[in-house]
Amino acid sequence: MQEQQKTAGEEMPFLDHLEELRWRIIWSLATLMVSVGIAFWVMLQFDVIGFLEKPIIKELHGHKLVYTHPGDPFSIVLNASIALGTALALPVVFYQLWSFISPALHRHEKKLVMPMLAFAMLLFLSGVSLSWFVVLPLAVEWLMNFGTASLEPMITASEYFGFAISMTLAFGLCFELPIVIVSLALLGIVTPKLLNKFRRHAIVVCTIIGAFLTPGDLVWTTIAMAVPLYFLYELSVLLTIIIYRKRLRREAALEAQAAA
Repeated sequence: MQEQQKTAGEEMPFLDHLEELRWRIIWSLATLMVSVGIAFWVMLQFDVIGFLEKPIIKELHGHKLVYTHPGDPFSIVLNASIALGTALALPVVFYQLWSFISPALHRHEKKLVMPMLAFAMLLFLSGVSLSWFVVLPLAVEWLMNFGTASLEPMITASEYFGFAISMTLAFGLCFELPIVIVSLALLGIVTPKLLNKFRRHAIVVCTIIGAFLTPGDLVWTTIAMAVPLYFLYELSVLLTIIIYRKRLRREAALEAQAAA
């Protein structure tokens, strides 16, 4: 891939932007495919399925998850590999995205690339951990004991793993909220004033997201999602204020230098 360099006072043509975007997407997809392949190999070498079924195993009371189609075991491993591979590929995908938008940023803003990538991975892992070790067990326990006095549960492996993996990935992606807001702030799209204006709306949105992503108890599991998500919104506001104030100081210094 040929790197598109932008010299001082010269803007990259629109077609060159499209060419660079095409290569960024190609590298991201190639990384995703390799990551999924590695994850698939890991799934075959280790008992990952046994680890993934831990949140529900105690609710089965000695029984095992069942499957109703010969291809279900392969589908489960493949879907889990795609989820794990996506998580492994996220740093490269974030880097490609940041590299595409970085020419629009100042030099000091570009220095934030590596810290932002590390912070993004930390947030994603925090969301996944919260879902897997706290919210998912609560949701599974509540759902398995809801109105089952006259029913005999027969949980299929495909349904359980689809439910568990999708909710866990949703938590991880939702925890990327500060990265999204900080990126918009660096691009000048959002300001602290705008974020403060929508603070009350953020509380409602976080609660709604918590209720939709946590199908268990409408109180505890919703709180377990909504509270951290709103905390991340407040963290985003704080980081945006810091970025905005630094930008104002730089602009004031440049104006003073130009006047001198």
